[in-house]
Amino acid sequence: MALFEYFPNYIWNLSVSIAMESGAQIGEVIDMCKPIRDAANSGADAGTPQFMKAWAEMGDKLLDLAAEDEAKGRGFSASNKLERASLYLFIAERMQGHGTPGRKETFAKAREAFERSAKLGRINRERLEIPLETGTMPALFTRAPGSETTPAPCVVYCNGLDSNKELLYWSRLPEALARRGISTLCVDQPGSGEALRLQGLPVDPHSESWASKAVDWLEQQSDVDPKALGMTGISLGGHFAPRAVAYEPRFASGAVWGANHNWREVQDKRMAREGENPVPHYWAHVHWAFGAEGQEDFLEKSKDMNLNGHMDRIKVPFLVTHGANDRQISPAYADDLYDQLVNSPRREKVIFTAREGGVEHVGADNMAYGRDVIADWFAETLGGHTA
Repeated sequence: MALFEYFPNYIWNLSVSIAMESGAQIGEVIDMCKPIRDAANSGADAGTPQFMKAWAEMGDKLLDLAAEDEAKGRGFSASNKLERASLYLFIAERMQGHGTPGRKETFAKAREAFERSAKLGRINRERLEIPLETGTMPALFTRAPGSETTPAPCVVYCNGLDSNKELLYWSRLPEALARRGISTLCVDQPGSGEALRLQGLPVDPHSESWASKAVDWLEQQSDVDPKALGMTGISLGGHFAPRAVAYEPRFASGAVWGANHNWREVQDKRMAREGENPVPHYWAHVHWAFGAEGQEDFLEKSKDMNLNGHMDRIKVPFLVTHGANDRQISPAYADDLYDQLVNSPRREKVIFTAREGGVEHVGADNMAYGRDVIADWFAETLGGHTA
């Protein structure tokens, strides 16, 4: 099993695969991609304005179709179209370099469609903002059924380098957890999503600083069991989640969707052109995300993005998952993370192979298996149910 490889470069194919795993319709994907296929031949960075134009146009068409449904009182159908409009707009925005004309407006339009969809579709997600030392951490809260009468476990779910809380929601892990009696808090932590784009909050390598604020908020919610809190993250979130669990003792379980054990070392490999990048304009993106003035400043700011020497602090159950054919982050980092969980009372490592799929970076080829394994893990370790 592999990515849907329509274009001649990995980065564009990754974005398309993310969209398809997040609820895109294949016919719409073909209509967006066919006119820009030649543009991809110029390289991952050069053709991104054409990418945004094609995907944003489809988003705009769906916004118009949704408005027609809404005018007829067909809120659920309108919501379905708004979900895809929002998705295509977010994907279009994600592919652009910082400061690209139209990027800011595309992000705003995507957020507006997402919020409108939740209202019309009566979707189980509430947008909120969690106070940080500086600014706030925008989040989406998905409640487990029955939590209003019996407080439920909850999992904090954080972004990677280039994702946002809406894409976390569309990974359907919150849906899978809710089915198992567990609520989910998807966060735009500093350096990602709204926190970066609207507040200018850069990456904090010490993820416990913002993860602890999420725990503070959850402890105040009457529908959350404060003794049954978990933490997970996808892609670079596979660095943030273990670090947070190591330094925030109120987490009762942890998991990673991709083991980003030594991300600082990955940067050295990328400078040597080893492995694939996740987004176009990669170095400009990480400089922006870290609030760095240039490469030297970025390398200094990212020096603590290394979990070696920290994982023996984890004293709760912890799950490590990784794709066998991950072209961005070596599966060897999953071995490093698992091997260093020496004080975890229950540790498990799952490497997804061709037998089941999910072999690419964070299961971009097939998220179903990662989603099930992680949801079952938290059900077993936080007090949910698996059947």
